[in-house]
Amino acid sequence: MVELFTSQGCSSCPPANANLIQLADRRDVLALSYSVTYWDRLGWKDSFGKAEFTRRQADYVPKLGLDGPFTPHMVVDGRFSAVGQDLNEVLGLVARAGDRRGPEVEISAGKVAIGAGTPQLGGADVWLVRFDPNTVRVAVGRGENSGRTLPHAHVVHELRRLGGWTGEAATLPLPPAVDKLQTAILVQARDGGPIVAAARR
Repeated sequence: MVELFTSQGCSSCPPANANLIQLADRRDVLALSYSVTYWDRLGWKDSFGKAEFTRRQADYVPKLGLDGPFTPHMVVDGRFSAVGQDLNEVLGLVARAGDRRGPEVEISAGKVAIGAGTPQLGGADVWLVRFDPNTVRVAVGRGENSGRTLPHAHVVHELRRLGGWTGEAATLPLPPAVDKLQTAILVQARDGGPIVAAARR
């Protein structure tokens, strides 16, 4: 799983957006793009930015040994960090991450079922992610990317904690999707830890 933290107001982010578009085409990678809000002060308010996406990146900062958040930032499986402009580095981290051995996750109408497995120290969170499966283009009117039209793939529109997982099989209610968004479920060690399991529908 590859998560990109980006901003329409960041002049160094377009190459990373292009890299995520390539990664989104791979069947073995779940690629997600989160727009952060801390660059909105540069003159352009990111049309996809939400405070919860900024908080998600902030949770990763201490776990990944970073001095602070930055863009473009890619996180692989919640375990590895890379500058999003360097596709070769990201591909190396994807290969290094290998296969997960977490619980099975099954998404169906109105619910998500998580199988039994090895519990995480401190437990795990179950996250609901709703994202646009298409590539969308945004015309930027101000700021560092003024006058440019930027493509974005797999833009996250909703991030919500559904509940917890302690190693025992569990079933959680799943609210319906809207606006033809796709659904991803992430089982993740608490407070921005490694991704234990993931599924999409």
